[in-house]
Amino acid sequence: MATSEQLVRIQSVQVIQGFHVRLAFTDGTSKEIDLEMYLRGPIFEPIRNDPLMFRSVRVDKRMGTIVWDNGADIDPDVLYYGLKPAWMETEQALARPVLA
Repeated sequence: MATSEQLVRIQSVQVIQGFHVRLAFTDGTSKEIDLEMYLRGPIFEPIRNDPLMFRSVRVDKRMGTIVWDNGADIDPDVLYYGLKPAWMETEQALARPVLA
């Protein structure tokens, strides 16, 4: 099992424009990511609808992820590896035909 020292986590976040942020990761990489597709669901609604709230994003140093004041966060692995948000995975699974 991986320890927290082996996991790649977020060190810093900078809002660029719109929903785009620049993230610096603990392995030294930096990525520009559009967070718009991740901002879905009730907890993200105020963040999506209020640019000032979106810009309040910060890094939770203990968890190594980005968070907002309302408790919303995004898994750093999802952001680092460019994975689909959980809601998208669920919708795709529900759309698959059931084999008899």
